[in-house]
Amino acid sequence: MKAIPIVVLMGAAVALGVLLGVEYLRRVRSKPVIIGIHLLLGAGGLEVFAVLLRGTPDGEVMAPGLVGNAAAGLMFLAMFTGLIAPMVGRKSRRTMNVALATHASVASLGFLLLLAWVIRGA
Repeated sequence: MKAIPIVVLMGAAVALGVLLGVEYLRRVRSKPVIIGIHLLLGAGGLEVFAVLLRGTPDGEVMAPGLVGNAAAGLMFLAMFTGLIAPMVGRKSRRTMNVALATHASVASLGFLLLLAWVIRGA
């Protein structure tokens, strides 16, 4: 029950990420508002995840274990790669493709590990 906000926030970020990915592949320029919401949902989910791993104000902690720590690390890496992708891929579409593929792959694996961690901890 404590992990429901993480799954909702990250699930919404993943859904928007898929939408943004489809638009990118169609070569349609994404609206900055949708990109911003995607960023805020991911950052919010990562923040809730960190609070749950370190301990909530009432003192409850979900034991992270190896899967939880790996999921948190991958989520952080996904956030980092998503933030630097536009800077790295500004010059060529090929570089942008690699940067976004890295972001999407890391984020997908992190989300799957997050789900495994939540299911195992429930």
